[in-house]
Amino acid sequence: QVQLVESGGGLVQPGGSLRLSCAASGSIFSIYAMGWYRQAPGKQRELVATITSGGSRNYADSVKGRFTISRDNAKNTVYLQMNSLKPEDTAVYYCKADNIIGVGVRGDYWGQGTQVTVSS
Repeated sequence: QVQLVESGGGLVQPGGSLRLSCAASGSIFSIYAMGWYRQAPGKQRELVATITSGGSRNYADSVKGRFTISRDNAKNTVYLQMNSLKPEDTAVYYCKADNIIGVGVRGDYWGQGTQVTVSS
């Protein structure tokens, strides 16, 4: 059984910062890529940023220069540092782990989501 547990969401004023964390637990041998997606009310879920086990990063255009994704492979944890937050960044942020290989597990997994609200 694999679980992804997110933390770090909350309410922040425009221009502020938040750091999200997502830890994958279970008997895991490897995870190819980890990333963050978000879904605002009435909108489809969209990619925010991803990072592979080798460190290759991909960002949505809307967050480039403001958000930074990083990863601790030893801890199976991914982070999202969000700076210069804007009201349009308000959404539920979901962690995703791609191609997990572990004891009795293989596949993609999602976290439960954490709310980020940017408002004055």
